[in-house]
Amino acid sequence: MGDFPHYFDIILFAMVAAFLILRLRSVLGRRTGQERRPDTLLRRGEPAAADKVVALGNRAAAATAPFPLRFRPPLRFIGREIVVLPIDPHGPIRALHERLKASGLPHEVARWPFTPHCTLSYYPTLTEESLRSLLTVRADEEWTLHALRVYHTRELQPPRLLFDVPLGGAGARAAG
Repeated sequence: MGDFPHYFDIILFAMVAAFLILRLRSVLGRRTGQERRPDTLLRRGEPAAADKVVALGNRAAAATAPFPLRFRPPLRFIGREIVVLPIDPHGPIRALHERLKASGLPHEVARWPFTPHCTLSYYPTLTEESLRSLLTVRADEEWTLHALRVYHTRELQPPRLLFDVPLGGAGARAAG
């Protein structure tokens, strides 16, 4: 009977451990063995994989004619040191985005909603003066999107240009 407090401690710690394990599983998910690293298709030394990515990019671009777009006034992403010229996320650019998502090109799940834009500043720190200057930039004329530039990106590493592909189907030009 005198050992009851020790059993109580063990049961309490077991309950806390079970709660933490279940909470971590709900946040992180379960490994099913079907996961694949997003960059496995593009390992160095696998030219067939690179050719497959070029073919997928060509197919998506061929189905999209060049289209006009206009930049909106610049804005700073909330809580970020990034200033951009936004583009209307509807119309031909949305169709191109959906076509690329469905093309089979390897990609990670986006962390943020689709917000097409041209990045003006990706500085670690913006001063009041540089922010004020960037927010005065205007690109009022109409622009035509006539090509895609496809990069291989990996977190914390510089992007690597894979190829350029014109919209409307002339075929990709490999980088290099």
